[in-house]
Amino acid sequence: MTTLPFKHTHPYKPFLLSQATKLIVGTLPPPRFTTGDLKPQDVDFCYGSCNGQLWPILDKIFQLGLTYETTDEAVQQRKQFLIKNKIGVCDIVESADREKIDASDIGMQNVVLRDLVGYLQKYPNIDTLLFTGGNSKNGPEYFFRRQLKEYNLKLDVVSDDVPRIHHLELPITPSTTSVRGQSRTIKTVSLTAPSGAANRAVGSLQAYKQMKQKNPAFNTLDFRVLQYREFF
Repeated sequence: MTTLPFKHTHPYKPFLLSQATKLIVGTLPPPRFTTGDLKPQDVDFCYGSCNGQLWPILDKIFQLGLTYETTDEAVQQRKQFLIKNKIGVCDIVESADREKIDASDIGMQNVVLRDLVGYLQKYPNIDTLLFTGGNSKNGPEYFFRRQLKEYNLKLDVVSDDVPRIHHLELPITPSTTSVRGQSRTIKTVSLTAPSGAANRAVGSLQAYKQMKQKNPAFNTLDFRVLQYREFF
């Protein structure tokens, strides 16, 4: 008997697109957010996994005093922060199939993307994309690059150091070419992923090793706090 793949559909619509100047862009939350089998310390909202680090990072940067539980209060705390700071969330993956039910990006198949370029064209106030991961296969930057090809657009390198920074010259009108004076610049930042799975990659970075050597108590969350602070 053949087992059908798990249809992993994003449980949340894009948040605050019409007001945001910055967009957080990831892929998909863990499958339990689609099935509704949340853990007690999960928050039923974007990046609400108790195993994820995005909200703990922002909590430290802005001293938000967030609660970490499956309550409406916890959801409202996060929404109010995003609204106040004009930060939207628009993960680029709408759905994907999985043979193995886990949260790995690499395990996604038959991926359906949201039209992120179309959203950028529709909402001219957005000037920055904050990718929660880099250009590795099935990461948010990877999928965005793939989508840009369909529009005959590309990213231009600003900095190749971690976090990598690019600029996109986006035509003001939905055409296939970008002409100076008829386009706007979108900044993209590929942040170190706020997942536990990325801790090994953080530990291998020379910058992290140097900071850890100076302060043995320094950890991978502290490293991300320093990195994210500049862009939020």
